[in-house]
Amino acid sequence: MTHLRQRMLDELQRRNYSKSTVRSYIYAVEDFAKYFHRSPERLGPEQIGQYQAYLFRERKLSSGTIEGRTAALRFLFVKTLRRPYLPDHIPFPKRQRRLPTILDQEEVARLIDSAGNLMHRTMLMVLYATGLRRAEICHLKVSVRRTRACAEVSGPLHASGCHLQRKTPQSR
Repeated sequence: MTHLRQRMLDELQRRNYSKSTVRSYIYAVEDFAKYFHRSPERLGPEQIGQYQAYLFRERKLSSGTIEGRTAALRFLFVKTLRRPYLPDHIPFPKRQRRLPTILDQEEVARLIDSAGNLMHRTMLMVLYATGLRRAEICHLKVSVRRTRACAEVSGPLHASGCHLQRKTPQSR
């Protein structure tokens, strides 16, 4: 193991990075060094730009993957090698933002009707009615107050709480 790799591992562990992040950062720095056939200590921001262009043009990697590689190189140069770089020297690639697909009323009705049981149907209806995300509904705590015909949603992603009220003939 090289001295630089050990220093980077020590920095990553000192900051309590996850094992998968450590693996991907080490791989990214390794790949960067192999591309230029020299130690990353002897490289700088200009080579990072060339490497990013190579990843886009020749390797055809997604901007998300290149963003991960860039984060690893920023960590190496700024935290491990303690070089004073500005963010402009090592830019992150621009990510493509995809717009969500909007379903029409018939598609929503078909989706809800396709549920295999009452629990799944209820989950789909709550997702659609409230705009909750999948992770939020998985950690949902629901308390139903039968006298008020409403459900109270609370959980880690809804710290303030959310009140759902069912329309009844009395509440119209």
